[in-house]
Amino acid sequence: MNPLTFLNRTLAAAAVALTMTAADLSAQTTFSSTMSVDEGADADAGAITMSLDSCRAMAVANNKKLRISSEQVRAAGYQRKEAFAAYLPSLDFAGGYMYNQKKISIFDSDQLLPVKSFDLQSQSYQFNLVKNPITGEVIKGPDGTPIPSDVALIPKEAMEFDTHNVFFGAVTLTQPIFMGGKILAMNKLTEYAEEAQKALRDNTAQDVVYAVDAAYWQVVSLRAKQKLAVSYVALLDTLRHDVGCMLEQGVATKADLLSVEVKLNEANVDLTRVNNGVVLSRMALAQLCGLPVNTPIEPADSEPGLSADNLAPVATDYNMADVYARRNDLRALGYAVKAGDQQSKVALSSMLPNLALIGAYEFSNPNMFNGFKKRFAGQFSVGAMLTIPIWHWGGNYNKYRAAKSQALVRRLQLEDAREMVDLQVKQSAFRAREALKTRIMTESNIAKADENLRQARLAFREGMMTPEQVMEAQTAWLKAGSENVDAAIDVMLCDTYLSKVLGTLNY
Repeated sequence: MNPLTFLNRTLAAAAVALTMTAADLSAQTTFSSTMSVDEGADADAGAITMSLDSCRAMAVANNKKLRISSEQVRAAGYQRKEAFAAYLPSLDFAGGYMYNQKKISIFDSDQLLPVKSFDLQSQSYQFNLVKNPITGEVIKGPDGTPIPSDVALIPKEAMEFDTHNVFFGAVTLTQPIFMGGKILAMNKLTEYAEEAQKALRDNTAQDVVYAVDAAYWQVVSLRAKQKLAVSYVALLDTLRHDVGCMLEQGVATKADLLSVEVKLNEANVDLTRVNNGVVLSRMALAQLCGLPVNTPIEPADSEPGLSADNLAPVATDYNMADVYARRNDLRALGYAVKAGDQQSKVALSSMLPNLALIGAYEFSNPNMFNGFKKRFAGQFSVGAMLTIPIWHWGGNYNKYRAAKSQALVRRLQLEDAREMVDLQVKQSAFRAREALKTRIMTESNIAKADENLRQARLAFREGMMTPEQVMEAQTAWLKAGSENVDAAIDVMLCDTYLSKVLGTLNY
């Protein structure tokens, strides 16, 4: 992946991470009632007991998205090494073969060249020319050129060269000296890209941990509600038996018995739904842990969290500078900002001179280094190449200005993300405090519902309450228990999500 292209992906991934909420992650543990009770019963056989930490570790080890992020970190590391290689000299080889239809001939026909002889009188070489034997004048041809008396014959074939098959090649060594700062900027850019990818990988790990926590506590919650549903069915079954006895004794009506039986049937339907929910929630947890979906997982926690009296209070104020430093998504955006600055330097380098040293060894067959010979021969050459941009109609300058604008956009995105994180922290802390308050109230309601049910059963036995009033007390008891379970789970998930928002979630 090109390091410049990576910046846009980093920004997109970090933005998605910032907008992820607890509701988004909790949606992974939303279930529907599509399985039968028999399937739920079969899932209990040979269940594997796993703690929350075990589920987290297994999910982090097997999660496909996390493995993809790890590979992206590895790829970013390779890109960083690729950018560093630009500092070092590059060695290249280029070679080729060419077939030519014709030979090369310097002359189009045989050549007759005049020759000279040494003249003692003039003490120099003079052309041998045809002279009139009487007058001694040089005889000239029709074109006015003197006619030589002696010539040297150069046949046309002597100056023909066989170039039908030509082999050539070169080994080139290039050492960059100054490339306008592009190499240094690309090295820093790829370094920031690798660090940003690591931050995104860590952020993905936190998302996985939170999703596992939500699925794990969902199973615990449904297990607790399953026990409540079983107890509720048992209470109604006992009430049906008592009302049946009263009907035989004539102190109850058939309508009383039917109303209890209708309530009992509804409770059995609810129990079936809870059983199905347990099976489906186990599937979701197994999938997050990287196990086959039919693996029966039994949470090691039988109760959904600690008592409200043992829970630590939620802080009302946080050091946001520390939060910003711990948030992996903000770190990724911070590295993207730094990479954007380097990207503008890369654009600036296109307007600066480039200087490089070049050394080469070229060879060919045939060669002309010592006459025409059909064999390999070559030579060394050393030089320098300087490129100075002069005029490109503002193209390079506008490219630089666009890169500067993009860098400013990333800074603004980082500032906006910090404001969003500030809002997340405040909302998460508020929700955690409210969840704790709700847990305290539901625990108080549990004690009152238990006492209300006990009093109702005693009054029913004494004939002071009707079956409908007893069922109302039982329904209130079930509702109080269910709300207490939901409040306990909400406390656990709010605490985990708050840790995630604060950047302190261990993974």
